Amino acid sequence: MTHHRGNALRALACAGMLLIPGALAAQDARRAESPRPSTTAAQARRDSVVNLARQQLGRRYRFGGTGSSGFDCSGFTRYLMRAMGHEVPRTAAQQAQVGRPVPRDVSQLRAGDLLTFGRGGRVTHIGMYIGNGRYIHASSRAGRIVEADLQRRHLVRAWNGVRRFLADPDSAPTAVAARTPSTVVPVPAQR
Repeated sequence: MTHHRGNALRALACAGMLLIPGALAAQDARRAESPRPSTTAAQARRDSVVNLARQQLGRRYRFGGTGSSGFDCSGFTRYLMRAMGHEVPRTAAQQAQVGRPVPRDVSQLRAGDLLTFGRGGRVTHIGMYIGNGRYIHASSRAGRIVEADLQRRHLVRAWNGVRRFLADPDSAPTAVAARTPSTVVPVPAQR
């Protein structure tokens, strides 16, 4: 009886050994199909800042504004980045110097990227990309926070740069410092 039981156990163990490679391959395939947790966390941060920006739609434009009484363009982006844990300088021109530069190509933009605008190499306006070719900014012309299409003719010519703060954890870490008149503001690297 023990001889038969021993053979049965050996047969079961051999069968299990044959199934293990298939089970491991299936597990690897499931991992490859599901997003990595770090990428999911980065996407959640981008979604969060887009939601925060959309909550501000319609809020009044106020030159020099940084909060409850209204925003100007750089006050708005500073508010958004601060909510995500990034301290950025006050003006659009200063903000255009911090973060990680990204090519000026709509196909490479991610929600949460800061878009800079101006003419002749001078940055005079900034907004935040929210995806699908759209961005949110504090418009002095409209007098409020608005959502706009990046492909509008007059804006495409004036759009001159992109800065990224909300990078995927698997992208190369960058540490950037912005010089303001009285201090150096470090921008934490993304990991």
